[in-house]
Amino acid sequence: MTAAAGAAPRISLRRAINDAAAVLAAAGIESAQYDAEELAAHLAGTDRGRLPLIDPPDDAFHTRYADAIATRARRVPLQHLTSSAAFGPITLRVGPGVFVPRPETEALLAWAAAQQPLPDRPVIIDVCTGSGALALALAHHFPAARVLGIDDSAQALDYARHNCAGSAVELVRADVATKGLLADLDGQVDLVVANPPYIPDGAALIPEVADHDPHHALFGGPDGMAVIGDVVEHAARWLRPGGRFGVEHDDTTAERTTALLHATGGFAGITAHRDLAGRPRFVTAERKGRNDE
Repeated sequence: MTAAAGAAPRISLRRAINDAAAVLAAAGIESAQYDAEELAAHLAGTDRGRLPLIDPPDDAFHTRYADAIATRARRVPLQHLTSSAAFGPITLRVGPGVFVPRPETEALLAWAAAQQPLPDRPVIIDVCTGSGALALALAHHFPAARVLGIDDSAQALDYARHNCAGSAVELVRADVATKGLLADLDGQVDLVVANPPYIPDGAALIPEVADHDPHHALFGGPDGMAVIGDVVEHAARWLRPGGRFGVEHDDTTAERTTALLHATGGFAGITAHRDLAGRPRFVTAERKGRNDE
């Protein structure tokens, strides 16, 4: 009897992926097929689009793949299993201890990247930078800019340092609640963006978020506005006349965020924006000039 005749036939990669997708769908994961393909590509060391082109994987691959699918079915985030998250033009290293950037925030990134004209060497601040997502993406878009990313989490900044290595991004460990933060930049900043903790306390979240994202990076007080208030106060100070500001918020707090900007004073053109799914997602404004006060 030959080895081939005595061995159980090895299932194809496509069959393994389809079976894995069924397992993930049964676990309540909406992106089951995508996740199954991404995990297969990650373990095979290739891109998802090239999966049909690779050689049939061996038994060791199938064992690793089954383990990865079982872990994902327990609602461990896909990004924790691949150690990466795509965000705009960049790919970030992520994992336990840092907020995984969401596609929704790419709408804020697109708005910020479209701000023209900016000075030849603009100054940009990303508040609550986390993994460095917005800071690094904006440094990529504005290569001559001075970009600062601020966060108070040592773990998050460890990821940010890895992600921003070799870039011009400056990382600052600081609590956004600190009065007078970065006072040396008052009136000199061209663009401020922020994706702060903004989920109202007690909100129901999917397990990938509730059990794996740092709560400190998620929740913004009873109404989700506690940190946004500090961010707005700093932006009003930092921005030069004509400087622009964009802040992400919970989809239930668009009106509160715009009202806060109006109440703070010093801002014009206050505009609420929706994300790609049509949900209220961020508010933008422009710092008034002296003649507008």
